[in-house]
Amino acid sequence: MYEVELLSLASEGDCGQVRTQVRACADALTAAGARARPVTATSDQEVDEVLARVAGGARLVVAAASDAQVRAVVRRMVRRWAPPPSRRPDDLPDGRTLPDLPPLAILSLDPAGGDLAARLGLPREPAAVAAAVLGERVRRLDLFRHDGQGGVTLDGSLLGSSDADGRAVLWRARVEVDDALLSAGEEPLLAGVVANGSGYVRPDGLPLLTDPDPADGTVAAAVAVPLRLRFRRRVRVEVRRARGRAVTVRPAAEVACLDDGVAGTLSRQRTWWVEPAAWAVYTG
Repeated sequence: MYEVELLSLASEGDCGQVRTQVRACADALTAAGARARPVTATSDQEVDEVLARVAGGARLVVAAASDAQVRAVVRRMVRRWAPPPSRRPDDLPDGRTLPDLPPLAILSLDPAGGDLAARLGLPREPAAVAAAVLGERVRRLDLFRHDGQGGVTLDGSLLGSSDADGRAVLWRARVEVDDALLSAGEEPLLAGVVANGSGYVRPDGLPLLTDPDPADGTVAAAVAVPLRLRFRRRVRVEVRRARGRAVTVRPAAEVACLDDGVAGTLSRQRTWWVEPAAWAVYTG
C-alpha cells in the first residue's frame, strides 16, 4: 500500500476550493488502495516534516495555487537533500551538486490553467493526479538554481518593469551566458529574462525566448535592447539570446524582478545555473 503525502501550503487563497480539490484527490487515492495523508503546512518546519516521510518512502502530491508554492516545496527539498560541498559523494551525476530529488505530483489549484503544471502538460483533475502519483511514469527536469536567497527558480526570472503609464523603465546590467556577452552594462535595456521554462517567452508580447526546454541541460537568457534609428523617431528593439550552463546578471542599479511570478528586486550580482535532471514530476 502506497502512503501519499498530500501537501497544501497555507495561503490567503480560496480555502474552500483548496479543501474541495484536496478532498477529491484524497478520495481517489483511498479508492485506489493508497493511504492518503492531507497536510496543510504553515511553516518550513511543517514542510520538512512531510519531506522526512517522503524520504522514508511516502509519495508526494503538492496542492498548489501558484508556481511559487511548488517552488517553496522544491526549495525545502534542495535544502534537505543537497550535501554540503565538503561531503559531496563521488557518484553525483556530471554537472550536479545534489542527488536526484524524489518525484512529486502537482495538484493545480489555478483555474486559469496558465501555471507550471499546464506548461509541463501534467494532469490537472484530482483523480488524474492521484493516478499519476501512484504510477511509475516520471519526467526528470533540470533544476534551475541561483546564488540568491532561496536558491531555486523553477521556471524563470523576468527583469525590468513599466511606469504608471505603461512605458518600460530602462535599466542597465552586464549580462553573461557562459562566455557569451549579451550586454556589457553600458546600454539601456527594456527587459531581460533568465529561464528554464516557457513562462516568460513573450512578456507583454515581446518575443524574448524561443522554445526553452526545461530538460535540455541549459538555461536560456535574453535581453531586449532599444535601438533608435538614425534620422528617424522610431525605435527598433533588438533581442539578443543565448543558452548555456550559467547566466550572470550584474545590475548597475536596483531593477525589478519577477521570479516564478513573485515580485521583487535585484540589486546585486546574481548567477543562475542549471543542474540537469535533478528534480522530477509524476506525469500520469
